Amino acid sequence: MADDNSRPPRQLGGELVIPILGIGFTLYFFSTIWNSPWTAQVSAFLLGGLLIFFCLLFVLRCVLWMRAGEGTLGVGNLFTYEDLRSGRIGLLIVTVLFCVLVDWLGFTLTTFLFMVSSMAILSRFRNLGFITGLSAVIALTGWALFIWAFDTRFPRGWFETTMKAVLANG
Repeated sequence: MADDNSRPPRQLGGELVIPILGIGFTLYFFSTIWNSPWTAQVSAFLLGGLLIFFCLLFVLRCVLWMRAGEGTLGVGNLFTYEDLRSGRIGLLIVTVLFCVLVDWLGFTLTTFLFMVSSMAILSRFRNLGFITGLSAVIALTGWALFIWAFDTRFPRGWFETTMKAVLANG
């Protein structure tokens, strides 16, 4: 039986990418809400503060592992064959496409396409009928709640414009 010291150090560089990006995004988000109502600021700072706190805890844990010789800043595990097989790369592509297309297609249609695509990837393209129906319900609920009921400033596209005309004209 081999002892624990015979294992190579854990490569922590790849594991630190998301927490560091999360901290950066949260700090950027904080800079964009200065002129928002105080209730939105309180919610944003509370949730953002929790995100930063947990990310910093993870960074601290990684520093302690590196000090103990149990970890390195290596990034060899950042992308592996498992990422392709498990659909992680597909999810990354779908997420980037959502961010690129949301201004052009609008919130509801882009959310629907994102939900269909991501759930199909995660389920390995099984139960596509159920996934499509569930995605439609999620996207329509998001539209009804955020755009129709609360009139938020989410991007409007073909669907939102059409629904506004239908609701205005009966």
